[in-house]
Amino acid sequence: MEETWRWFGPADNVRLDEIRQTGATGVVTALHEIPYGEIWPVSAIEERQKLIAEAGLVWSVVESLPIHEAIKINEGPLDRYFDNYRASLRNLAACGVRTICYNFMPVLDWTRTNLSFRLPNGASALRFDAPLYAAFDCLMLQRPGAEAEQNDEVMAAARAWHDSASESDKAQLLATIMAGLPGAFDRYDLPGLRRMLERYRGVDVATLRANYTRFLKEVVPTAEEHGLRLCVHPDDPPRPLLGLPRIVSSADDLAFIVNAVPSPANGITFCTGSLGAGPQNDVPAMARRFARHVHFAHLRNTSREADGSFYEADHLGGDTDMIAVIDALLEEDSRRRAEGAAPIPFRPDHGHVLLSDAARKTHPGYTLIGRMKGLAELRGVIAALSRRRAA
Repeated sequence: MEETWRWFGPADNVRLDEIRQTGATGVVTALHEIPYGEIWPVSAIEERQKLIAEAGLVWSVVESLPIHEAIKINEGPLDRYFDNYRASLRNLAACGVRTICYNFMPVLDWTRTNLSFRLPNGASALRFDAPLYAAFDCLMLQRPGAEAEQNDEVMAAARAWHDSASESDKAQLLATIMAGLPGAFDRYDLPGLRRMLERYRGVDVATLRANYTRFLKEVVPTAEEHGLRLCVHPDDPPRPLLGLPRIVSSADDLAFIVNAVPSPANGITFCTGSLGAGPQNDVPAMARRFARHVHFAHLRNTSREADGSFYEADHLGGDTDMIAVIDALLEEDSRRRAEGAAPIPFRPDHGHVLLSDAARKTHPGYTLIGRMKGLAELRGVIAALSRRRAA
């Protein structure tokens, strides 16, 4: 498996020379400065590649080539957006960047309510707190019907927090929820978020699946023609949020996706953290079942709580058997290598804030030392399992 590291471009406070020192050889990045729906020009791709190559690394995976919200909603004429997406795919292929991660989450990407949840050892982690989310959705956003989706215990805790929270506390919660939007994309205030949700009125699971299938039919043939590997990222967390449907949350969802447009170009980003936050998911079993469709892996762990809350645990801790997952991926990686195919790229996902990480402003979850610790742990598991396989 190929060790990679997510980098947010020249403005990232984790530098390329530091990434090289972690032992990772591949970079996972995107042209975040280009608005959704616009073409990624060859010149911009080559400029980013040059920066990475000068540091002794390679651009292994695009994360992400974003999908314009109009495609997810099926809103208005879409030919321009599909044409531009295909053009970006062709330009990436021309530059030799062949693995493209993307997501089909409506409105928000990953969602958390606390970006600095204190752990017993003094480090901090990202957390999704069910009562805080309910306070936001039901009492701050005041989304119609939201309270009916919560149980009495969660709503009581949500009201207690809301009643005692200052305006600064509420503003911080909004900012935290918006932090899941990567790069330089716009954030929403409450009225703006309400307007965005209104655009999704009437979009249920079946509708979103149909819109996603159309997207796949529009772009997978181009990816296949150019030898590209598209890989959808699971919903994070894998549950409906803000009344919006989620369609990449379970084994049934992944089966629907790979069967909707069967192709070597239509695959999965296997994110153990996103899938592991759902109690319905047997993550090692899913890794075994869908291994042949995995084009990229995000490896991190979560600890779940009974009310739907969870926090990001150590990479080898939490509720997911990471060793079993890696074993399944290594088996598939060995099969591919035997056939002369490229290895599966993986990256240590969201790291804890450790030691001097606290003094360095980075994207939430994308610390230097915390991720390096995770990479070292994952590397050790891979080395041990690989030796066992070779024995």
